[in-house]
Amino acid sequence: MVLKTFGWSFAVTALGLVAAVFYGGWTAFGIVAILCILEISLSFDNAVVNAGILKKMNAFWQRIFLTIGILIAVFGMRLVFPVVIVAISAQLGPIEAVDLALTDKERYQELVTDAHPAIAAFGGMFLLMIFLDFIFEDRDIKWLGWLERPLAKLGKIDMLSVCIALIVLLITAMTFATHAHLHAGPADKAETVLLSGVAGLITYMIVGGLSGYFEDKLEEEEEREHEQEEEAQRSGKPVMLLAGKAAFFMFLYLEVLDASFSFDGVIGAFAITNDIVLMALGLGVGAMYVRSLTVYLVRQGTLDDYVYLEHGAHYAIGALAVILLVTIQYEISELITGSIGVVLIAASFWSSVRRNRALAAAEGSAGSDKTEVPSGV
Repeated sequence: MVLKTFGWSFAVTALGLVAAVFYGGWTAFGIVAILCILEISLSFDNAVVNAGILKKMNAFWQRIFLTIGILIAVFGMRLVFPVVIVAISAQLGPIEAVDLALTDKERYQELVTDAHPAIAAFGGMFLLMIFLDFIFEDRDIKWLGWLERPLAKLGKIDMLSVCIALIVLLITAMTFATHAHLHAGPADKAETVLLSGVAGLITYMIVGGLSGYFEDKLEEEEEREHEQEEEAQRSGKPVMLLAGKAAFFMFLYLEVLDASFSFDGVIGAFAITNDIVLMALGLGVGAMYVRSLTVYLVRQGTLDDYVYLEHGAHYAIGALAVILLVTIQYEISELITGSIGVVLIAASFWSSVRRNRALAAAEGSAGSDKTEVPSGV
C-alpha cells in the first residue's frame, strides 16, 4: 500500500538528490534534502485539507486533481514562481534568470544578492503573517500551552497580527537605513525593504481573500451535498459523489488553496538558498509527497493523528520569517536556517507520537478498570 502510493515520490526523490549531487556536490544534496523536509512538513496540513475535500469528488475529478493539479502545483508554483520572484527582484527576464543561474552562477549570485533585501522583506512579511494569524487563533489543541493560551487571548484584538507585522517591518526598515547611513551603504534600499514588505503583506491578504472566497463556495456546495444526502437516505437511493459544476468549484478551490500553502514553502526556501535550481529540485520533490500524502489520507485517513505537526510547521514558518528579515542585514548559515525548521517540526512530530501513546495507555487502563471485578464480591 505504502509503496504503491509513494512509489513515484520515492523515485522522484532519488532522481532529485542525484541531480543535486551532480549539480553542486554534497552541499547541494544537503540543501535539497532540507528543502524537501520543510516543504513536506509545511504542506502537511494542506494534504489533510485536500484529502477531506477530494474524497467527496467522483473518480474522474480525483484523477484530474492528481494529474493536471500536480502539474500546476509542481511546475507552476514550485518551479516557475521562484524564477518569477528572482526575475522581478533582479529586474531580469524569466528566461534570462534561468540562463544566468545555469551558465553564469557568479553574475547570477551578484544580482540575487543585490535583490535579496527586497526578496527577504517580501517573504519575511508574508511568512510572519501566516505565523501570527496561527498563534493568535484560539485552538482546542495546544502544543505549547504556556505560550499559546495567552497569545490566543491577545488574538481577540482585531487586526493585531497586521499591526505587529507593520511594526516589525518599520523597525526592520529603520534599522537597515541606520546601518546604511553609518556604513555609507545604499540608503535607498531601506525604501525598497519597506515597499517590498508592504507588498508581502498585501499578497498575503489577497491570497487569504481568495481562499476565503472559495471556502464560501465550498460551504455552499457542502450544504447542497448534505441536502442531497438526506434526500437520498429518505428515498433509499445511493449517495452520489460530487461531479460537474460542484466538483469543478472544488477543484478550483483546491488549486487556490494549494497555491496559497505553497507560498510559504517557496518563500521559506529563499531563507535557505538563492539558487533557483536547488529550490526547484527540493520543492518539486516535496510537492510530490504532498500529493502522495493526499492520496494516502483519502484511502487510509490516519496521518491527521499527529495533531502537533501543524503547530511545529507554523513555528518553523515563524522562525523562517525572522531569519529572512535578519538576513536583510546579516548573513546566516544555511545549516542553521535549515536545521531550525527541521528541529521544530521533528519536535512537534515526537510530541504527537507521545500524546498518542499516552491516550492509548489511558484508554487501555480505563478499559481494564471497567472489566476488573472488585475484590470481595
